[in-house]
Amino acid sequence: MNTSLFIARRYLFSKKSRNAINIISGISAAGVAVGVMALIVVLSVFNGFDTVVKSLFNAFDPELRITAAKGKVFIPDSAFVQYLTINPNIVAYSETLEENALLEYSGKQFVATIKGVSESYQLTTGVDSMMVDGTFKLKSPTQWFAVPGYGVAQQLGVGLHFVNPITFYVPSRTSGHTLNPADAFNIKRIYPTGIFSIQDEFDSKYVFVPLEFTQELLEYRTERTAIEIKTTPGLSKSKLDNLQEELAKILGDNYRVQNRYQQHELMYKIMKSEKWVIFIILTFIIIIAAFNVVGSLTMLILDKKKDIRILQSMGGSVKLIRRIFVTEGFLIIFLGSIIGLALGLLICWLQITFKIISFPGSGIMSSYPVDIRFVDIPVIFFTVNIAGYLISRIPVGYITRKHLD
Repeated sequence: MNTSLFIARRYLFSKKSRNAINIISGISAAGVAVGVMALIVVLSVFNGFDTVVKSLFNAFDPELRITAAKGKVFIPDSAFVQYLTINPNIVAYSETLEENALLEYSGKQFVATIKGVSESYQLTTGVDSMMVDGTFKLKSPTQWFAVPGYGVAQQLGVGLHFVNPITFYVPSRTSGHTLNPADAFNIKRIYPTGIFSIQDEFDSKYVFVPLEFTQELLEYRTERTAIEIKTTPGLSKSKLDNLQEELAKILGDNYRVQNRYQQHELMYKIMKSEKWVIFIILTFIIIIAAFNVVGSLTMLILDKKKDIRILQSMGGSVKLIRRIFVTEGFLIIFLGSIIGLALGLLICWLQITFKIISFPGSGIMSSYPVDIRFVDIPVIFFTVNIAGYLISRIPVGYITRKHLD
């Protein structure tokens, strides 16, 4: 066994002549353990919220979305649409048309975004699985229907069992100047058949309607706001990236082809930066707690001066003695980090299994989400122990130079 490790381990667990050394060493290990435990728990909760938000957004956002680089609408090329149909990596695609409109229902008014979608829209997203009332039905053989978000329905007081339709008002694109204000708007009515709830950003903004309804209301023919694409299940990230590049190359600079991350790039960057800011802050707290080891090692070196003289008389070098006490400090930090990791993982497991801490007022999740990502564990472990090793060198180098050199 390595000599410095053997002696350091004996010093760590043996009784010292001054009990304060044991107390300070215990405080050092406990401080590191608490900090590491907190770091594991906090990062796992951040991961949990990240997973929940992504799953909610994925229910609304398509895997790939094609929009115009300039302007609001574009006319899809028929050859390109045919290419989407025959591409083996594409399961389905949906043409969509969006515009803001004034909605009225039973005397209440609210401005929302109407999203006209083609019949294959349910195949491209999972919005139909996020229904809180009714069904995601936009068409029957003789009638069109609307599906508003939960926030929109609340603002308007929409009820699926009422007999009133939702009235849509959109400025006419072809009316020109008119003395009658009513002639300046296109007005259409449609009955709701369901209410969806994904996330407040969507619930308070969107109303789904058939594509044909939106075309008539907006006086468009073949113009579209976007083409939303669903790829083959199990398609690898590299193949998805290749498909995205392929579509972008075919369409040219006049179009944008975005994946799910790019559709909400700013939000995902903020979430990622928040996680690492928390990591840095808690790591600094752990490092401050680890500085207790400075006092512990200083007192230990002074307490073991007799042992040090004996080692020197037996041929032990100053380098060996320094390595013994640096190893001692590292073992204190190492022990604290191991205990902290175990406690942190235990707390996360208890929350995942038994959902101890609830999440009141949320219909999306009943308890705080926790997602243990094992890539975080070695990052935390090595960061804390490297910092502990460097901290241990501070008192050892100073004290040994003063008393041994």
